[in-house]
Amino acid sequence: MAASRIQRWALTLAAYEYTIVYKEGSLNGNADGLSRLPLKTNIEKTPTPGDTILLMEHLATTPVDAKQIQKWTRKDTILSMVLRYILNGWPSKCPNEEIRPYHSRKNELSSQDGCILWGGRVIIPQPGREAMLNELHQGHPGITRMKSLARSYIWWPGMDNDLELTVVNCYSCQENRKLPAEAPLHPWEYPSHPWSRIHIDFAGPFMNKSFLIMVDAYSKWIDIHVMNSTTSEATIAKLQQTFATHGLCDLIISDNGAAFTSKEFADYVKSNGIEHRTSAPWHPASNGCAERAVQSFKEGMKKIKEGTIQEKLNRFLFNYRITPQTTTGLAPSELLMKRKLKSRLDLVFPNIEKRVQERQQKQKHYHDKKSVNRQINVGQGVFARNFAIGSKIKWIPGEVIKQSGPLSFHIKLQDGRVIRRHIDHIRVRNFDCTNNENEEKCDNDSDLFEPEITIPISTPETEQPQIEKTSNMTEQMEPRYPKRIRKEPSHLKDFVLK
Repeated sequence: MAASRIQRWALTLAAYEYTIVYKEGSLNGNADGLSRLPLKTNIEKTPTPGDTILLMEHLATTPVDAKQIQKWTRKDTILSMVLRYILNGWPSKCPNEEIRPYHSRKNELSSQDGCILWGGRVIIPQPGREAMLNELHQGHPGITRMKSLARSYIWWPGMDNDLELTVVNCYSCQENRKLPAEAPLHPWEYPSHPWSRIHIDFAGPFMNKSFLIMVDAYSKWIDIHVMNSTTSEATIAKLQQTFATHGLCDLIISDNGAAFTSKEFADYVKSNGIEHRTSAPWHPASNGCAERAVQSFKEGMKKIKEGTIQEKLNRFLFNYRITPQTTTGLAPSELLMKRKLKSRLDLVFPNIEKRVQERQQKQKHYHDKKSVNRQINVGQGVFARNFAIGSKIKWIPGEVIKQSGPLSFHIKLQDGRVIRRHIDHIRVRNFDCTNNENEEKCDNDSDLFEPEITIPISTPETEQPQIEKTSNMTEQMEPRYPKRIRKEPSHLKDFVLK
């Protein structure tokens, strides 16, 4: 490569047509002193036409050759020392760290015409490395291809790192580079209840129409509206129509379309207490729930051949809402409405109500073979089953005061308390047991009745009859469990306790 001063002369003279004439130095007189004393008058300079100037990078540069590498090797302090070691022999120990990359390859290094070779690769000295990097990167290859090309011809310590930096710092390569690897998937959190978060997006123009698609993130329920306009006003009107059916949501996710980023839309969601978030620009996957619904909608509509657009839309929505989803395992209607939507497929099942009634009648038939139809009237004296824990009395006398169900009755006991029993736990009493001995036993076990017994509150008009306690009652009141043995702690035996 020529000196930079000569290149500047060549660039300046390239705009002219001239003939080079040799002139002896004796004929070239020295400049006088007046030429160095400028006058006060302004000298007008004629600007150089722009179309005649050649750019420096258009000048042909001399490629790096073996002779130049030989000169650089001889002048380089490190490589000249390595060359001497190759010719005269290597020391047993590495003299310094700069020689270590070459010392570790000493058995593979050789020299030819003053150039050092590692195998079949020429070692480039420091002054020629930048030129070689530019030569390798002329076609703007990638890092892998550039390394593969360089490893076929040249080497120097840290060459791979220099090749990577060359590609990374090349503006043209970075400007036309592919997208980086996709970031790890970050799914949306699953909502805790239906209609909490909805994703909205426009589909179209599709079939010469635009459609507003809304998806419930919890149930995957889809609402689709045919839109004559995609303005904020029309979008808000369809949202109001949907919210009138399902109620307001907590959060709306949309892209950055003009209808969703307008002030009118922002005021609407704010006035209704709805949070609004937008996905990253030009990244549809951030609103993947709505994008997937758009894809399913378009595929389904294309497959339905008959009917108007609205008829096709209704058929698609109905089939979609009754079909179990892969994600949730349930149909959207079950998660959102807590019930299955009836379809023509339900006609294949027999009448469930009729089948249940037949089973009940069959069960009643077998049960009634062992049963007896009994009639108990209000005011009739009966014995009621006693379910009190620990009581020895199985039946207690009383009187039916009310029928509370087809087979259940309220019974008033002789002490005024009222209990509720099934007819299977009631026996008809044909005699008066007011003076019966069992009355005392019933009273003795009054504290063992189950919690189902209700005690009516006495009023001033009606007072409960008081039952006199006898000596026999006190004798029969024995504790159910043995008495606990109480003993004074041993560590208090030396103290007087009060």
